[in-house]
Amino acid sequence: MKLWQKDYPLNQKIENFTVGKDRELDLNLAEFDVLGSLAHTQMLQTIGLLSSQELELIHQELKAIYQQIKDGNFRIEEGVEDVHSQVELQLTRKLGDTGKKIHSGRSRNDQVLVDLKLYMRNGLENIARQTQNLFTLLIKLSNQYKDILLPGYTHLQIAMPSSFGLWFGAYAESLVDDMHLLQAAYKITNKNPLGSGAGYGSSFPLNRTLTTQLLGFESLHYNVVYAQMSRGKTEQTACTAIAAIAATLSKIAMDICLYNSQNFGFLTLPDDLTTGSSIMPHKKNPDVAELLRGRTNRLKALPNEFSLLLSNLPSGYHRDLQLTKEIMMPAFEEIQSCLDITYFMLENIQVKPDILSDAKYAHLFSVERVNELVLQGVPFREAYMQVGKEIASGTYQPTRQVHHTHEGSIGNLSNEAITHQMAQVWNLFAFEKPATAIKQLLQ
Repeated sequence: MKLWQKDYPLNQKIENFTVGKDRELDLNLAEFDVLGSLAHTQMLQTIGLLSSQELELIHQELKAIYQQIKDGNFRIEEGVEDVHSQVELQLTRKLGDTGKKIHSGRSRNDQVLVDLKLYMRNGLENIARQTQNLFTLLIKLSNQYKDILLPGYTHLQIAMPSSFGLWFGAYAESLVDDMHLLQAAYKITNKNPLGSGAGYGSSFPLNRTLTTQLLGFESLHYNVVYAQMSRGKTEQTACTAIAAIAATLSKIAMDICLYNSQNFGFLTLPDDLTTGSSIMPHKKNPDVAELLRGRTNRLKALPNEFSLLLSNLPSGYHRDLQLTKEIMMPAFEEIQSCLDITYFMLENIQVKPDILSDAKYAHLFSVERVNELVLQGVPFREAYMQVGKEIASGTYQPTRQVHHTHEGSIGNLSNEAITHQMAQVWNLFAFEKPATAIKQLLQ
């Protein structure tokens, strides 16, 4: 069954190529397709295209299909092109001509669009919640290890004293910026395209504001042409936010790979989080961090992949846009997996104390020595030259004391302020609105 089916068969080779992975990927959209149909048919009844009795029968069957999906028993049958066709087919089997009425005032284009919007809105919420959980853990670790010093590096050369408090806290604040991008993507996603049809509206007096309210969208895509133009753009924006989170996780993973090595030795992973070598019995490899780095680095390529796919497409719908699902859906799954394993790894990480007592880190305190002289009245440039000469002549004696008190430094992590920033962006999501709407729609 195909929603566009004519009275002639399609060449099988062409059909296989054009359908691609749709039947497999569309299973991810099944519950959202039902939600869209629940809202659309409720609207159709208000404008006289369905009777109250027909609406009751359709909603009863749609909710049965929704439960079938939730129970894991929904399948797209052989010969059925996609999820939209499967849902309509099941309705028609049960309700006959009444089931055939649900597509009035709707194109497969806006049906796919609303499914994707609902899928991404749900996925972005899940990603945001995992990101928030990771942020909370990083702040906890930052406060827990705030007094344990750590070498700071520039150019991979020993630079100045840092701390595990600063290190964990830096990634927490990075996630705040990432959450801003995620919230922007959520805001762009949370708009209703239903009623835009194939991109040029409908001659039926559709109540698009009603379906917007029923599905819990923040607003609708007003211009029907732009509603179709949002296809691909929304996915690209969402995946740009995913790529930003991936960049943060990739850097964490790289740090852990370095810090876990014997040459650095700043932290260790528990034995059961490492793997061995087939030839070297002493090896405990941080494969989890290395694969996290590799997987997140792949996710960082998402914006470029979308940019190339969407290049030179004019307004209106084009079949190229079908391929966005093949990029976006695996990306949503992958970033959630990466967030989960990052949390698990950091939750079990073991920090080493007294790292800076090693003589090789003596030069870390050279700036402290310079600042000590400045506080005694020596101009900074002269103090800098004096300490440089001390180091060159071997007379330099590190103080091994740090007195950093300004905001965001070793002695003043500003974690409360960072946490406040995260709370501010979190509140912008307002996840309760769509959750309430969907709950009411399913009642």
